[in-house]
Amino acid sequence: MTSHLKLDSTALKLKVALNVNDFEKTNPKQHQGILGQQRAQEALKFGVAMENPGYNVFVMGRPSTGRLSMITNALNQQAQQQPTPPSYAYVNNFTKPREPITIKLPSGYGEIFSKDMEALIDNLLATFPATFESPMYQQKKSAIERNFNQQYSRAIDKVDKKSRTLNVALYRDGDGITFLPIRKDKLLDDDEFALLPQADREKFHQHVAELEEYLSETLLELPQWRRAMVEKIKNLDNDTINYAVAPLLEELNKKYQSVDDVISFLAEIKTDLTNTITDYLMPSRTLEENDLTTRRIILTEQYVPNIIVDYSENTGSPVVYESHPTYQNLFGRIEYVSDQGTLVTTYRRICTGSLHRANGGYLILDAEEVLTHPFVWEGLKRALQSGLIEIETPNSEFGINTITLKPEVIPLNVKIILFGSRDTYYFLEELDSEFDEIFRVLADFDNDIVRDDNSMGQFAVLMQTHAANLGMKPLTHKALECLIEYSCRLSENQKRLSAHVNGCLEIIGETRFLSKKRKRQSISRKQIQRALNAREARHSRISEEILEEMLEGTILIDTVGDAVGKVNGLTVLEIGGSAFGAPARITTTVHPGSRGIIDIEREAELGQAIHSKGVLILTGYLGHCYAQQFSLAISASIAMEQSYGYIDGDSASLAELCCLISALTRIPIKQSFAITGSINQYGEVQAIGGVNEKIEGFFKLCNARGLTGKQGVIIPASNKRNLMLKQEVIAAVKKRLFSIYVVHNVNETLELLMGMVAGDVNKQGEYPQDSINFKAISRLKEISGINDEDKT
Repeated sequence: MTSHLKLDSTALKLKVALNVNDFEKTNPKQHQGILGQQRAQEALKFGVAMENPGYNVFVMGRPSTGRLSMITNALNQQAQQQPTPPSYAYVNNFTKPREPITIKLPSGYGEIFSKDMEALIDNLLATFPATFESPMYQQKKSAIERNFNQQYSRAIDKVDKKSRTLNVALYRDGDGITFLPIRKDKLLDDDEFALLPQADREKFHQHVAELEEYLSETLLELPQWRRAMVEKIKNLDNDTINYAVAPLLEELNKKYQSVDDVISFLAEIKTDLTNTITDYLMPSRTLEENDLTTRRIILTEQYVPNIIVDYSENTGSPVVYESHPTYQNLFGRIEYVSDQGTLVTTYRRICTGSLHRANGGYLILDAEEVLTHPFVWEGLKRALQSGLIEIETPNSEFGINTITLKPEVIPLNVKIILFGSRDTYYFLEELDSEFDEIFRVLADFDNDIVRDDNSMGQFAVLMQTHAANLGMKPLTHKALECLIEYSCRLSENQKRLSAHVNGCLEIIGETRFLSKKRKRQSISRKQIQRALNAREARHSRISEEILEEMLEGTILIDTVGDAVGKVNGLTVLEIGGSAFGAPARITTTVHPGSRGIIDIEREAELGQAIHSKGVLILTGYLGHCYAQQFSLAISASIAMEQSYGYIDGDSASLAELCCLISALTRIPIKQSFAITGSINQYGEVQAIGGVNEKIEGFFKLCNARGLTGKQGVIIPASNKRNLMLKQEVIAAVKKRLFSIYVVHNVNETLELLMGMVAGDVNKQGEYPQDSINFKAISRLKEISGINDEDKT
């Protein structure tokens, strides 16, 4: 009756047969580490080629599908064909030191210009203060000082001449002038002066007062003479500095005559050097006070540029991947040093960000990382919309003002490549109205790839290349076929390869580790399978504990006999990146009433939305199939027994319906079966996920208890293409010790579980007597009648 629903062992797994010639013709060097993804590659190529604003690219897909490899390879190829962007440097703003200015140089000139400025400092230190010690300078300076001294001496001589007529001597002690009494051409000391008559002493004091007044009148212009002397010495110093500096700067002006920013900066340096040399490089500044190292540091902090970005000439545009896009890492930062307890900084402590390094090229960012760090997303949008890179401290918005510099902005010309999951893309699209204007191109990665000769050839080459990079022996054709089968299992589809290529690449690495001691000329299928088994064993602790509890009877699951209102459902548990199947008992009770079908999981707030939806569909099915001529009045409760966590998904709805009909009709269900599948309101069975793990979970239990040949699993017919079962299950099916059935509708499932005809409705809208559906509708009528009697 239902034998046509049983699957042959050959349908339980894809048997790969590689076309050896196809993949051997593929050149591994031409393979870019990407499997398939033609649509995504074309979209990325389009986004990169579009030069209009806003055509940045969002690469959407699951991790480990080759997103980053594809982006990097595509951008590197494009970047090599583009011009190298200019170099940028920050230099001192001599008029406004808190606002450093930028210098734009040709590519490759950043470090060259920096070294030239360091050489200039070396030349300045070698030139000064030696220039001020030259005979020519000393002669000119002495002449200026001598002229001043002569003016001063002539004035003093006039006072001295007058003083002698008054018998008063003028005595010069350095810059000090003293008047002394004279008698008979002899200077009197204090004692001798005290012996003079009172009248003579008073007369001397009068003469001294008269002479001091005359001295003041004579030296009235002394400050002007001194200022004139200082001004002449200053002009001499400036002329000397300019004369000595001119040849040093002339060479630089010639070298950078076509770079306007550098010429302007050199002119500013020439003006500022006068003050700097006067302050730090004059002969009066002895090495003990300000040694050579300190002078070099001072000049470096003043004149050496801070190279922000500099790429070698003819290397193409930059491709930068920022793995940790904090605000500072992306936009740059300003560092500070403590000077006597105060935080200070200069233009030399401006640090670049990845936007600076990618300017003129491409910047790759992880969307999830960008959204994780504060201020980054808004700052990135602001930079792209304004076309400027601005270094600032966002903390200042919260009253933490640490800004001591406001560097000049740098023009931004960059293509942003964001990669992230589908959830992230739709999240940004929904919540940020500007997102679509900035990221106009979507490169959508497939979760799996059509399995054909071409894709299998690419897959084989990729695996061989990875093995060679690890220093392994070549993989045999059988080993490659094993990996292809594993990839199909990951995709849960016999006709598609998983785009999650990292899963297979990891297996190759684990095979290398497990095969170190075995000296063979190639890697066989057996070695690959050993690595797969080892991985499963590492993740099997919880599944083994659950199996042990089932065998001990702690978790109640029957694999023999019949029972009313009980059925074995199939679940998948995902823990720590691994998934395994485990059967679960579903029970149902039915009694007169009108409360409808109660989902105990939902009532206990353990059933999630999709699971609750599956239970609600049961009511629709009962009404469609059984309650066309009377009102549906039933009270039933459904529970997944010994389940203490959240339950989601509708893959148990087929099992729950069969269990409900069993409780309704009191027809027992064969406990040797386990069942999975989703249904719609018309009783059609729909595909579910995790079919391989679910089958293997029930098989392990049956195998541990002993296979009887009557045990089996019922799955949706649409899941047939998803079967990639382990060899032990296939072997048991081949020996007729275990069975796998595919069903299209509820009737086929009921007949398998109950061993009776389900019954189809005839033209009169009636089911055959003694059929399962006839018993179900009769019981519903009975319950409806009881409910009507209770109402009256």
